[in-house]
Amino acid sequence: MRKYLFTAVFISGLTSLAIEMAASRLLGNVFGTSNLVWASIIGLILIYLAAGYFLGGNWADSSQSDRTFYQIMIWAAISTAIIPAVSKPVLSIAANAFDQLQLGILFGSFASVLILLCIPMILMGTISPFAIRLAVKDTREIGKVSGKIYGVSTLGSFVGTFLPDLLLIPVIGTYNTFLVISAILMLTGIIGLWKSTGWRAALPYLLALLLLPVLAFWGHSRGYKNSMGQIYETESGYNYIQVLEIDGYRYLRLNEGQGVHSTYHPTQLNYYGPWEQVLAAPFFNPPPYSPENVKRIGIVGLAAGTTARQAAFVYPDAVIDGFEIDPKIVEVGQKYFDMNQPNLNVFVEDGRWGLAHSSQKYQIISVDAYRPPYIPWHLTTQEFFSMVKDHLTEDGVMVINVGRGPEDRRLINALGTTIGTIFPSIYVVDVPGSFNSILFATRQPTQVENLIENYRNLTAKASIHPLLLETLQVSVENLAPSPQKSMVFTDDRAPVEWITNNMIVEFLLFGDMEMVQ
Repeated sequence: MRKYLFTAVFISGLTSLAIEMAASRLLGNVFGTSNLVWASIIGLILIYLAAGYFLGGNWADSSQSDRTFYQIMIWAAISTAIIPAVSKPVLSIAANAFDQLQLGILFGSFASVLILLCIPMILMGTISPFAIRLAVKDTREIGKVSGKIYGVSTLGSFVGTFLPDLLLIPVIGTYNTFLVISAILMLTGIIGLWKSTGWRAALPYLLALLLLPVLAFWGHSRGYKNSMGQIYETESGYNYIQVLEIDGYRYLRLNEGQGVHSTYHPTQLNYYGPWEQVLAAPFFNPPPYSPENVKRIGIVGLAAGTTARQAAFVYPDAVIDGFEIDPKIVEVGQKYFDMNQPNLNVFVEDGRWGLAHSSQKYQIISVDAYRPPYIPWHLTTQEFFSMVKDHLTEDGVMVINVGRGPEDRRLINALGTTIGTIFPSIYVVDVPGSFNSILFATRQPTQVENLIENYRNLTAKASIHPLLLETLQVSVENLAPSPQKSMVFTDDRAPVEWITNNMIVEFLLFGDMEMVQ
């Protein structure tokens, strides 16, 4: 039984981390993946585990029984299985509340879901001290046995860290991931109970296994959200994905749904968001500049291909390389957003890594890889922007989409300051009707008058695509002041999250305007 005890400890370590990772996805569907959400999940789970350690030590001293140990595992499994079922209606209410920013319901639901983790995580916390008490037969081996118990548990946690995100959630979804985790833990407990106490003691708990298919059937095809116009939802290893269709327009929303990542209409090309501004980038170069000069475009954060589709019309001779880390989003883009342009090359990989390993040079490199509310920090540093510059032609321009508060330009200032240490000229355009600003950085020294003069020249040419003219007009009319001097982001220190966290409250207060990112 001692060998099986270590197996049980390994499985408990695996399931405890798997529950934590799955819980982050459960909450991320509604509340997003900000550091504040992660801090809440990790902090509360650590408190629950600490309570379990205290409880487990005392419990083991008063009831040094294999039967009790395996019963704890089984009840931890049962309480894990009901988490998604019980949280489902709560999350549905919270999803609608978030769309309308009814903050009382929102925060109440957030707290309720975290409370649901209390019972399974406290029970999981009792397992290691209880196992030590059962495994120690000679007091001279306490240190050796304790080291093995915690080592085996940590190895299990290592496996549990990767199992949900890399395998279970992409294949079967978050809801069923909880059920699989519960089944693994429950079977381990039932087998242990049978081996230590006999089949009569284990038999009643076999009935608990029937709970799992019932919950799986009950939760089948029950989505977390029922947003207006929703025509598709799914989960990937990276995101909860929604496609909405409203008045003929399709929208890609991820996770908590407060950002529109891509837009599509079969007969319309201009969506008056940040996507079109990428098209204006090369016209900060000295006039006269022609669209035919654009031969290659790189897009870091392809999403469902809005910018790529627009660029394919405006620059039909250009090759477009799109970097998107989530393969499921690529599938959604191809199926629902007509992301099937013959001149588009899709690379399913992290944008920084993909661009660094590209042998190409580009006239335009667009950086728009938001994971609301954050720009990934590794796409905001001196080192990254230096690498971008190396992949631009002499007339190349980098475009980066940046979120801001109504009166808060700290992130723009910090990014502008950082980019200014690498690029000679920087320009800012505030996208009308949004919380987005577009930063343009040219590889060669330029001046803002270039954009105005190029726009005037192009308006006189009948062959210029109307979308380009409309975009240039928006750019010219919404030029903003240059960024103020601020801190410089580096690979060693880039507190994007710290700045963004300070903007979150203001965003919630102005939540009647949906952010386009």
